[in-house]
Amino acid sequence: MPTTTAPRLGTALARLLLVAATLLGALLAGAAPASAHAALTGSDPQDGAVVATAPKDVNLTFSEQVAMSDDSIRVLDPAGNRVDTAEIRDLCSGSIVRYGVGLRAGLPEGTYTVAWQTVSADSHPIAGAFTFSIGAPSQTTVALPDQEVGGGLVGALYGIARYLSYAGFVVLVGGGAFVLACWPRGASVRPLQRLVVRGWLTLTAATLAMLLLRNPYTGSGELADAFDLGGLGSVLETKTGAALISRLLLLGAAALFVAVLFGTYTKRTDEKEKKDLTFGLAIGGTVVAAGIAGTWALAEHASTGIQPGIAMPVDLLHLLAVAAWLGGLTALLVALYRAPGIERTAVERFSKLAFGSVVVLAATGLYQSWRQVGSWSALTGTSYGQLLLVKIGLVAVLVGIAWISRRWTQRLGEPTVSDTPAEETAQEAADRDEDDRGTADQEESPQDEDDRNEDAREEDARNETARGEDDPDEAPVAATDRDETTPAATDRDEALDPERAAQLARQRAAVALARTKRDRDADPERTGLRRSVLTEAVVAIVLLAVTTVLTSTEPGRTEEETGRSQSASGSTAVPERPVDIRLPFDTGGAAGKGTVRLSLDPGRTGANVLHLFVDGPDGRPLDLPEIKVAFTLKAKDVGPLPVVPERIQAGHWSANGVQIPMAGDWQIQVTVRTSDIDQTTIDKNVKIG
Repeated sequence: MPTTTAPRLGTALARLLLVAATLLGALLAGAAPASAHAALTGSDPQDGAVVATAPKDVNLTFSEQVAMSDDSIRVLDPAGNRVDTAEIRDLCSGSIVRYGVGLRAGLPEGTYTVAWQTVSADSHPIAGAFTFSIGAPSQTTVALPDQEVGGGLVGALYGIARYLSYAGFVVLVGGGAFVLACWPRGASVRPLQRLVVRGWLTLTAATLAMLLLRNPYTGSGELADAFDLGGLGSVLETKTGAALISRLLLLGAAALFVAVLFGTYTKRTDEKEKKDLTFGLAIGGTVVAAGIAGTWALAEHASTGIQPGIAMPVDLLHLLAVAAWLGGLTALLVALYRAPGIERTAVERFSKLAFGSVVVLAATGLYQSWRQVGSWSALTGTSYGQLLLVKIGLVAVLVGIAWISRRWTQRLGEPTVSDTPAEETAQEAADRDEDDRGTADQEESPQDEDDRNEDAREEDARNETARGEDDPDEAPVAATDRDETTPAATDRDEALDPERAAQLARQRAAVALARTKRDRDADPERTGLRRSVLTEAVVAIVLLAVTTVLTSTEPGRTEEETGRSQSASGSTAVPERPVDIRLPFDTGGAAGKGTVRLSLDPGRTGANVLHLFVDGPDGRPLDLPEIKVAFTLKAKDVGPLPVVPERIQAGHWSANGVQIPMAGDWQIQVTVRTSDIDQTTIDKNVKIG
């Protein structure tokens, strides 16, 4: 069988990670600012409404619970001055989530701006603005910020911290599970130790960053506010702040777990004691891992919406399964490249662990998909659904590559090289060379020693040259590892000739690693396994990025429900309040596009005042040769009742005494003529009375 050359970690892995990073950057750069779970579904007054007298308050209705503060709703007059009382009133009743703010008395006529900003129950900030007019519309100087809440530099940094927190959790939990469940001997392998410790450090640092950035992320958007102690205190009082603090406390327990796993556990030689310690670490590690996963479940999508009591434990299991699979995959990749002596049994154990994780992922993912999407139309017609399809595709690709890895595992033989890592092999070879040299020094004459050293240098130089041509990327690493792992031999060499000692140390390490690589490359099955696992890891990086974006995207179910609610609220009259609707039109001629804003006040049976405002595509008033309105109640065969409004000014028509004889679902038809031959009729159903 021909020998297959393994991909070099310094070249092939770098190229694959570069591709993954490019895909990750494109994904995160193309993602819009976080679209939250909650949404504004209605307001009183409504957007664009023209009311005869100043209202006493402004009320906002949301699709789900939100966290409000005194500055969450601001009402600004045409000059930009605040005219609300800054006292938020909770008007929630049953499933209706409504908040209001009082207005000052004696407000003059003009256009007023309502700006609101809050945090939804799943931790994401939301904001928006709309206008209403008292008496008649007017010019306004209010300039709202262009940057969306949760965007800008702070939003980007917060998003990066979110991704790193997921990645750190996956590596920490998955790496620990791999050592305990699949390869206990790996607890003494330095590269695996570094991997798990770096996972802990990454998760801890990302959690601290999110805690500091939380105040500007949900508020001003200014990075300097990250160090505002008052804002930090406010964050700690929120559900998200409590979850982040809980995560930090649990990370303290995780640090103890890591210390025992890579300390006391590796020193146990008695089988019974080691078995008992393994059981204790497994129980304690599972509790800590579940607790950390729970901080996401308690603060994000799973904690709100339908069936939160079921969704939170399902989300917890989903996160643990992701960590066991992808984190274990990362640990296996490190073991295959940095500890070539990993046994076949360890790989087989991980294969079983990964299979169980995929089964759990499939079951929990199916429930989460139903809960967050809810319909086939939302699966293909919403951002969340489309991202979910991408995630499903990546999981399918990952499972396919895992199947290939499993095939390689079945053909895998026990390693022919030593079961010790490459660094230890190099040190043993160097120590043996050192012992041989010391013995020779005692027996040989100075002349013999000079001749022997000259021959050794020539032979070592030839080996180093051959080895550098075979794998130029590994020689510097080997030299570093050799210098670090044989301090005693190096000290003795330096006593003779520091320059020559350093050269001999590098040569010995190069020879040892070349021997290890030669033995490794002689096993094509192990080489194939390394390649497939490396490819899995790269796909997993992109999969984790998609998952991170999904957690900050409005679920498809609520996006559709919000759209229906907003559509309904735009066509249903609020008792004792005006009917306000918007009707886009296109007559097909030149300057034939625009929008009709219709207001019927008070929007009930009897006499009403009708206002029509026509805007062009640029938002400016659009004058028309003619505009007519008709009301029809089809259920009672009433109408059409024609209304011909009078022109007040450019883009504004009005009619008084518009009679609505009875309550019901009325069809309002508006006929717009933009020239002598270009006209169209648009209609909308509204509930009046």
